[in-house]
Amino acid sequence: MRRRLAVIVALAVALVTPHAMATPDEARDWLQRMTESLASRNYDGLFTHTAGSQSETMRIVHRVEDGRGVERLVSLDGSGREIVRTAGEVHFYMPDRGVVIVEPRTDDGSLLKALPAPGPRLDSLYTLSIRKGNKLLGREVRVVDIQPRDAFRYGYRLWLDEETAMPLRSVVVDSAGQVVERIHFTRLETDGTIDRHDLEPAVDASGFQWIRSGKRSEPRATVAVTGWRPLKMPPGFRLVASRLQVMPGVPMPVQHLIFSDGFASVSVFIEPSPPTGPAPPESTSMGSANAYSTRIRGHVVTAVGEVPAATVRDIATSVAPVEAAAPAAEAPTADAER
Repeated sequence: MRRRLAVIVALAVALVTPHAMATPDEARDWLQRMTESLASRNYDGLFTHTAGSQSETMRIVHRVEDGRGVERLVSLDGSGREIVRTAGEVHFYMPDRGVVIVEPRTDDGSLLKALPAPGPRLDSLYTLSIRKGNKLLGREVRVVDIQPRDAFRYGYRLWLDEETAMPLRSVVVDSAGQVVERIHFTRLETDGTIDRHDLEPAVDASGFQWIRSGKRSEPRATVAVTGWRPLKMPPGFRLVASRLQVMPGVPMPVQHLIFSDGFASVSVFIEPSPPTGPAPPESTSMGSANAYSTRIRGHVVTAVGEVPAATVRDIATSVAPVEAAAPAAEAPTADAER
């Protein structure tokens, strides 16, 4: 996924053909409950994350302090990588690379990627349904299905604990109905207290390189200053943030643009091309995460996100220097227009 991609860990969900479905309004209510539970509850759990042929066991610890969640996500299968989110920052510990990346905290959700609060944008791009499911971890569950209205997004299914609305299992599927990623909790405790010690990293970062990313800026102002903006985007995606990003092994900050449809997001990194001659476009996949890298006007542009490969390709090739860019920041692609 190239050196600029730090840690991609997300809670995914996927589609199914349901029976005995409840109404979309009820599905939205359950998603809202899940989002609130992920942000406001204390919990400690173990889950298995499977992407393609690779599987990893992880632990998530979440504690509410003064109304805000602080948490820790750690890999238990060898790499030792951890993410620790404090009240104001997110620390990515990568002992296999001797690096700690520090970014400003930008939300109050969970490191387990929560669904957004249902709204018009979500409804216009996805269809929602819910049904009764079989027990998981001895708990009654509801199954929420999120089905995209086009091929630019994945479909999801999410199993929610009936009592707490916490997610216990999820899968994500492509347009052909093939499962590309899954997460399954093997233990989840939601009633106990969380010791502050459980939120401290196990990594000894002595001697590590510490890299701090620039603060996020407003999209319009930053794009005007940095000289890049989107030309033509997949339907529903729009620019939501832009900042200068420091990357390990990269001599200067790179431009980081973030596009979202209100649910799925794609990051685009723009940096000057190395003086080694032209290189062909490059695609990389890992489970539901896809990346596409190309050269545009003397720069390397890399898009990465938990969306289909065609979507990151279309977004990567849609950005251009301001002087070459069209006024519109969001428009259907040629394929969508046909």
